[in-house]
Amino acid sequence: MRTVRATAAAVTVALAAGAASVAAGRFASGAALKAAPGRPLPTEPRLTVHATAAGRVTLTRDLAALRPGTYGLAGDASHAVVGPVLDSAEHSADTVVRRLERVTHGTLERRDKVWFTPNLYVGNPRDALGLDHADVDIPGELGALPAWFVPGVRDTWVIAVHGLGTTRELPMNVMEFLHRQRFPVLSLAYRGDLGAPRSPDGLNHLGETEWRDLDAAIRYAMSHGAGRVVLHGWSTGAAMALRAAAYSGLRGRISGLILDSPVLDWPTTLRALAAAHRTPGALLPLAVRAAQGRTGLDRDHTAETVRLTVPTLLIHGPDDTLAPWEHSRRLAEAHPNLVALHTVRGAPHSAMWNADPKAYEEALRRFLTPLM
Repeated sequence: MRTVRATAAAVTVALAAGAASVAAGRFASGAALKAAPGRPLPTEPRLTVHATAAGRVTLTRDLAALRPGTYGLAGDASHAVVGPVLDSAEHSADTVVRRLERVTHGTLERRDKVWFTPNLYVGNPRDALGLDHADVDIPGELGALPAWFVPGVRDTWVIAVHGLGTTRELPMNVMEFLHRQRFPVLSLAYRGDLGAPRSPDGLNHLGETEWRDLDAAIRYAMSHGAGRVVLHGWSTGAAMALRAAAYSGLRGRISGLILDSPVLDWPTTLRALAAAHRTPGALLPLAVRAAQGRTGLDRDHTAETVRLTVPTLLIHGPDDTLAPWEHSRRLAEAHPNLVALHTVRGAPHSAMWNADPKAYEEALRRFLTPLM
């Protein structure tokens, strides 16, 4: 009898432990799959504003605060633009002084908590850039998808789609450049974004289902005068572009892909997000399995299995901790006749333009010129 009771107790403990592990894995996966657009990614540290003066801001010393380039500096009720570190300024062991380009929303006050974002602009193309645009609704399978359309004279449109931690404001970083090249630009909000339909399960599928909203945008472009399209995606938006190029019924009208910080191995990205939420290392494999079970994500969709058929510009760098650059390098090596890889150093996820705008736009110019 004692043996039976001991066995039953052991089974009960094992089942309880198994249930707890499943619950923990589900919780960890949810932390990664429910990232709100426009909110800081968990990998982005909160910094403190120590002081502001004419044309400069003093921030907590951190690797993020030392990044090269120009970034948005976002707070809970503010947005500013900061330029490079000022080498001529007096820095302390605990602070960094950067050029303060402008405060675009709210105020920057001492002791404010802020974080870096690749979104340089807020608002819409007219208010932020002085570009005429139309607010359009794209018919998607879940409902209307809001988008900005900036007209241009070419019959090749650029459809821009953001990714993790950003909004459709991100493509405004390159919108002026594309407008100068006379491309019509369609900047898309997709399921889960503000103003767009909610995903049925409320989760981010890292591009695996969201690509159908990009497909809807391609159909919209074709029905409104586009002859061909170039898809410009950041992060999971780049994953959406790859899927659209593979599965869209209009994939023959896609003349090129621009993939910035592409998520090419979703388990790696999900582990990085979960780890940044302080998920214990032992639970990370459970988080990946839970994410796959909840979303149906395809474990076999990797850089090695992607088959490209159109010219592709990959823009990525080795300092991206969410979507490893190594996968982009492998994709470029697998398609040497189709892929140009522009490597950017010192840039976090989705911020390749921010680190070096001039080089980024020159890479765009060289890539887009034959596709005009």
